Amino acid sequence: MRVTFNAPVVLTFSIICAVVYVLTGMMGIMQDLFVLQPGWEFSSAGWYFRLFSHTMGHASTEHLMGNLAFVLLLGPIVEEKYGAKNLIIMMLSTALITSLLHLLFFDHGLLGASGIVFMLILIVSLVNFKNKEIPLTFILVVIIFIGKEILSSAENDGVSHFAHIIGGIVGAVFGFALGGKKA
Repeated sequence: MRVTFNAPVVLTFSIICAVVYVLTGMMGIMQDLFVLQPGWEFSSAGWYFRLFSHTMGHASTEHLMGNLAFVLLLGPIVEEKYGAKNLIIMMLSTALITSLLHLLFFDHGLLGASGIVFMLILIVSLVNFKNKEIPLTFILVVIIFIGKEILSSAENDGVSHFAHIIGGIVGAVFGFALGGKKA
């Protein structure tokens, strides 16, 4: 038996998140590159980078491990089913849409891969989606995961429930758009 690099996009993203956490959280350097701060900074190249890079920054070890557990569990399924290129498009789309909507509605920073996690949760529940059939598992996942986020959104707990909801919506849109097709 040998160890294989079975999901290159997922593994690379996970490694980058871990390295970023060591640099920003443990060593305290480059923190500003991985947090999307409030405000529109069209003249700053770093702002455009942070529209995507915030997904690689994490506030704590628990935050990082919680997100990576889901990314490593669900990501390989999505990468195998839809292909590396489509997964990259999904991840970048989730990061950008979440960033722009967050900037529109909130005046605090954003960091973490939670939007991508919820995108993966919803799209995995649609892996077996067929035209004109909605899997019951998808409906239950929406009720459980997105319902919980909607209920929790009133709490002032430092968690971006909005990013979770948007990530889930993006995952559902991709799941229905791809219609269970292979890459």
